[in-house]
Amino acid sequence: MNLEKTKNDILNFIRTKVSESHTDGIVVGLSGGIDSTLAAYLACEAVGKDKVFGITMPSSTTPTEDNVHGIEIAERLGIEYKKIAIDSILNEFLSMTQLEEDNLAIGNLKARIRMSIIYYHANAKNYLVCGTGNKSEILIGYFTKHGDGACDMEPIGDLYKTDVYRLSEFLDIPHEILDKPPRAGLWNNQTDEDEIGMGYNLLDRILYLYSEKDMGNTEIADELDIPVDDIDMIIAKVIRSEHKSKVPESPKKTIL
Repeated sequence: MNLEKTKNDILNFIRTKVSESHTDGIVVGLSGGIDSTLAAYLACEAVGKDKVFGITMPSSTTPTEDNVHGIEIAERLGIEYKKIAIDSILNEFLSMTQLEEDNLAIGNLKARIRMSIIYYHANAKNYLVCGTGNKSEILIGYFTKHGDGACDMEPIGDLYKTDVYRLSEFLDIPHEILDKPPRAGLWNNQTDEDEIGMGYNLLDRILYLYSEKDMGNTEIADELDIPVDDIDMIIAKVIRSEHKSKVPESPKKTIL
């Protein structure tokens, strides 16, 4: 991957999307993680820091260093930002529903609360919402539908997670961001790789061979010298989550 060309292609993409939409800037949710940090860096270089607005939205399960890093990145970039804690919103919602609590449902609700806040600010400022999803997570559906998966553009959406690291290093993103484990912070002690079931280095090799080389599960297992069950697990995630990246379907109208 030519990192300079990749960066410039993304910058041109961002500028084009802002211009085509007749909007005035970009809103980015800053989690303190590598994906949102890279997206914020690229947004600032594309349209200028005065046209980028960041929002950090911690909850009780957000690791302290992630909250600190989100603010530090906003200040390092020199962008306007706001911190909005979401626990009071979350707790009010849960008290009204009176359903048995479920970690996955609550985690997804947190993501959707955050995206509602982001879109409110985007609407008020006539800005676009910048997505922070990467190709690895989009392919396996490792995002919340109508939560962090909702956005107006996905600048790093064609970069595998390992490509995100490479481009982030190229842009001199701080090592405290690069070196910590990827995590969504939607519940305590959660890490992305534990939840996915393998590290991103292996995941990306599987996804590349499956989605870009059109190799079958057994072929991939032989190529990577790993159990075919590991391949089956990942491809099953890809197939099960296809609906999350599609526009909701409607039945075809019968013309009389």
